[in-house]
Amino acid sequence: MSDASTLGRLRAAAALYGDRRLATILALGFASGLPSPLVFSNLSIWLRDEGVSRTDIGLFALVATPYAINFLWAPLVDRLPLPWLTARFGRRRGWMLATQVLLMGAVALLATSSPGEALLPVAVGALCVSAASATQDIVIDAYRVEILEPARYGAGSAVAIWGWHLGGTLVGGAGGLYLADAFGWQAAYGALALAVLVGVAAVLLAPEPPRRVDADAAAAEAAGRALAGHLHGRSAALLRWLHGAVVAPLVEFARRPGWWVILAFVFVFKLGDALLGRMAGVFYRELGFGLDEIAAVAKVYGLTANAVGILVGGWMVARLGTLRALLAGGLAAAATNVVYAVLASAGRDSATFVAAVVADNFTGGLATVAFVAYLSGLCNLAFTATQYALLASLGNLARIWFSASAGAAVDALDGDWATFFLGTAVVALAGLPLLAVIMRRYPESARTAPPESTPAAP
Repeated sequence: MSDASTLGRLRAAAALYGDRRLATILALGFASGLPSPLVFSNLSIWLRDEGVSRTDIGLFALVATPYAINFLWAPLVDRLPLPWLTARFGRRRGWMLATQVLLMGAVALLATSSPGEALLPVAVGALCVSAASATQDIVIDAYRVEILEPARYGAGSAVAIWGWHLGGTLVGGAGGLYLADAFGWQAAYGALALAVLVGVAAVLLAPEPPRRVDADAAAAEAAGRALAGHLHGRSAALLRWLHGAVVAPLVEFARRPGWWVILAFVFVFKLGDALLGRMAGVFYRELGFGLDEIAAVAKVYGLTANAVGILVGGWMVARLGTLRALLAGGLAAAATNVVYAVLASAGRDSATFVAAVVADNFTGGLATVAFVAYLSGLCNLAFTATQYALLASLGNLARIWFSASAGAAVDALDGDWATFFLGTAVVALAGLPLLAVIMRRYPESARTAPPESTPAAP
């Protein structure tokens, strides 16, 4: 009985993760994750190695602001056709190719800067990388939601996050540190610009997702036509477009029960991770760990723990439901920050360093899978890019705005890292009371089954 049950679970897992579409999502996750260390963790270490203060390193988080405001131009990505690219590759694949070309050029630009000589060119280059990457994320997130059925969102989120860490943790993060240690930071960034080609290849081989419009979207389009009924020509077309691309997605979301509680939860859920993540690399260097040591621990232990966390997270979403998985992930993430406080007290202790990185990556994979699955389920398929970008931007606001104060907070504590990390553990619990309200009062806020749909109008 036990063997049969185990075999059945293995077959179910194989069926869940054996979908060929997940291979595309894995590669696109790689493309999405690759730029992250280039403007976050590795950039912080590069700046610290060049003698930049903790406070200034923290303020560099602001160059990642495009991740927090990309919902402003998400309607353009959602609806605006690109010359030749849209006709040749489709609305999603065309935009992905355009953003990847821009991203490759932005990383190459950052590779030409030198923090030791001037910080402004570094900030401009990092801002360009963030803008291109944030725009790429809009269309990749929309693609993932549209190409899969809601029942596979957990698996899709797990694979996307695993791909993100292959690009961000392994290649961009650890690989970037190895390259910097061997050849210097500028050469490392130049080499990583070429790694964007992985995403380009994935797009060229990927199918274009079908476009569907459900009843709410059809009603929104009808309202837009009625609104523009007294106008003619380009004015009417522009008004219809603005209504369908900007107004209708927001109105549809605001009609849902508890929408303001949901937005508040999305905003605060990652606060603790934001504060810890920005200064972790600086913390490792101040403890005395070398670039090769940080890369080795992140590559061997961190990536393995993250892969396990992602798989467990995907299983928990499918088995326990998204909201319960979110609760477990939030509690685990807060506990991880306490491990960093122990490392700060222990000093340059390799075993504790490994324990902290393993805990951080495992709980990060666990919580992020549930979080991404939750955001995916909140999106109406007709407004995927705009709604997902809005929700993801709210989550990124915490990571960017609050992490900008992390360096100043450590300086205000006179470098007392243990107290800093204990504080981040408390902050990491901030979203759980809101999650409890959602679980009790608005458990059906996310879609759990495919909506009835009709083919989109040409």
